[in-house]
Amino acid sequence: MERQFKTISKSGIAEALAKVQHYRYLNQAEEAESICRDVLEVDPENQMGLRMLGLAITDQFTGATSDRYKEAQACFEKLTSEYERSYYLGILYERRAKAQLRAGHLAHSLRASFENAMRCFEEAEKIRPQGNDDALLRWNRCLRLMQEIPADREREDFEVSDTAPL
Repeated sequence: MERQFKTISKSGIAEALAKVQHYRYLNQAEEAESICRDVLEVDPENQMGLRMLGLAITDQFTGATSDRYKEAQACFEKLTSEYERSYYLGILYERRAKAQLRAGHLAHSLRASFENAMRCFEEAEKIRPQGNDDALLRWNRCLRLMQEIPADREREDFEVSDTAPL
């Protein structure tokens, strides 16, 4: 007998998404990802579900070539808000670069990801809601990290902390 996934109810989506945030706070990205997939099975265009799935995938980045970069990118590209699309694509590039830093990649190979993130944050800055400085804060963090990367050195003695979920 072949087992099938069970479908959640549309009325349960809000509660399911609250659980996603809870699991992300507990650093249980795989659990969060699974719930997002259940939400998107019922409501494929659910903006919060797409955003949280992309974030849950980036939470799992290790800096390896097996990171599901394209999958997270596809989630963020489906966001209908131009601001959110730009902002979360910036988050994607930033997290990719941070994971590569932690994995010990050469400094020169990281700059492109940070620069892509900063470009996305600049796009988001231009269209951000009034009073929302998130893109500026992320841009500043990327710049600080780039300034700390010695051009002639690998990652030795360089630490990056990115444990707090968005």
